[in-house]
Amino acid sequence: MSEQQLRDEMVGQLIGMGALRSSHVVAAFRKVPRHLATPEVDMARTYVAEHAVITKTDSGGVQLSSVSAPRIQAMQIEQADIRPGMRVLEIGSGGVNAAYLAEIVGKDGLVVTTDIDPEVTERAERFLPKTGYHDRVRIVTGDGEHGAPDHAPYDRIIVTVQAADIPPAWIDQLVDGGRLVVPLRMRGMTRTVAFVREGERMVSDGFELCGFVPMQGAGEDRVRLVVLHDIEEEEVGLRLDDHPDPDTEALHAALHGPRVEAWSAVTLAGDESKEHLDLWLATVFDNLPLLIAKPGARARGLVDSVSPLGIPTLVERDSLAYRAVRPTDDPDRFELGAIGHGPGAQEIADRMIEQIQIWDREHRSHRAHIEVHPAGTPDDRLSEGRVMDRPHTRIAITWP
Repeated sequence: MSEQQLRDEMVGQLIGMGALRSSHVVAAFRKVPRHLATPEVDMARTYVAEHAVITKTDSGGVQLSSVSAPRIQAMQIEQADIRPGMRVLEIGSGGVNAAYLAEIVGKDGLVVTTDIDPEVTERAERFLPKTGYHDRVRIVTGDGEHGAPDHAPYDRIIVTVQAADIPPAWIDQLVDGGRLVVPLRMRGMTRTVAFVREGERMVSDGFELCGFVPMQGAGEDRVRLVVLHDIEEEEVGLRLDDHPDPDTEALHAALHGPRVEAWSAVTLAGDESKEHLDLWLATVFDNLPLLIAKPGARARGLVDSVSPLGIPTLVERDSLAYRAVRPTDDPDRFELGAIGHGPGAQEIADRMIEQIQIWDREHRSHRAHIEVHPAGTPDDRLSEGRVMDRPHTRIAITWP
């Protein structure tokens, strides 16, 4: 299959997924030869809609840099609503995304792409001349926490690394009414959020489920992993993000003890995402880290399910309960429930069921509203809901 045929097939997949919607974004994805950015990878693989190419990991195996999957890149670009002639800053480089952006903004626009890692910006410097976009893209090696002030202001800023906060530079360098698209981690859950600047605050205009490599530099703030079961092939742990340290010995004992189940009578279609439910649970519960487990743990029966993004898990002292699903009589639907372990398992599983039912009755047809305010903003200026205090900002999640 030729390069163009591979691109056309990829575009068809992305349109079918709903990731590509705008004609000018479709045209960019049909044109940019993304495979030139990763010559070590089979060309056909680089055009698979969900395939991300990991380009760098640290000594512990944490992914530090990647060329995001085409679906993720398309999703963020559509969120940004980029138009010809705009000035766009990309934080987290590599070249491919910058080429898409350059194609969209055209010769009257400007794209600035920045990354803290010189190996990453060097890769962009090799890729962009091959594709003919080097004259429309400025490549900056530096800490994305500070943006790229020499070329500001920007109509759009797209962040392609997971962030736990919104640094002042990203707001200051964005025009009022401009859009910031950022994979924002909120209590362990990452969503790529489209924000609109309204003076000193940022107001959400939609978000999508995503996964990105973590930010490095001054803005680095990674989740912590606490292991509850440490046999390598069966490892089970909790990812903590602003959550208190758990009693690992007590939870280890609970995990190996009997389990209880509670079911909600709330069902989802097989292809229906749980992302909004999970964000609701993170909003209402104080201590809801994410349970991660290797497939061997499920095979042994330690946990009922595994997910690369983690499963919301309510923790209370010596007990835990995690969100679960089971089949129904309708093969296209699944029932939501909770599986608990420990002395208080039934009580906390029932609490999770109660919130699943509240979400179903009151919030299922709505989406969360997210606002970002400067640190120090008084409580009476924030919407009522879950507030997360970060070094630079106060992030408020509310529900209609």
